[in-house]
Amino acid sequence: MVGLKEYEKAQSDYSSNLTLNRMPLASWDFYGAFLQDLNSNFLDLKQLKALTINNNWISDFDFETELQDENVIVVTDSTLKIVFASHTILKMTGYQSQEVIGESPKLFQGKATSRKTSAEIRMAIENQEPFEKTVVNYRKSGETYDCHIKGFPIFNKKGKLSHFIAFEKVA
Repeated sequence: MVGLKEYEKAQSDYSSNLTLNRMPLASWDFYGAFLQDLNSNFLDLKQLKALTINNNWISDFDFETELQDENVIVVTDSTLKIVFASHTILKMTGYQSQEVIGESPKLFQGKATSRKTSAEIRMAIENQEPFEKTVVNYRKSGETYDCHIKGFPIFNKKGKLSHFIAFEKVA
């Protein structure tokens, strides 16, 4: 038993000389959410890279930075059906990314959405030109929000229109 007391004293002396930053138990929720978000960003990045490779895109988009900045990334095919939405769409719209796959971006429009702005976006899409606009969109709950959109046509290595991509954030 004497050896055990000496061990405990040595352990106590050692521990008291350490400069450890102890985290309160309540902080684990914060770190857990951060790690989950980091993992979701990684999965989104992996899917975007697969889309780039599988469709032979000519692209120099910095997907990683866009995701780290918590922007929403939406990719549609050439017929404007959503084929990818980043996990950050949930926070902005209330929709899970799986819920919007196969839908049109018109899903987010409603009564307060400017017809003039929608027509300008439609014209840019028809002309296969980039655009940057702020529109009134609707969340799943029906609440409106201002959405700043930077949209780009994406061409494959043969120069043919492949997809459209939009980087979106609440304005």
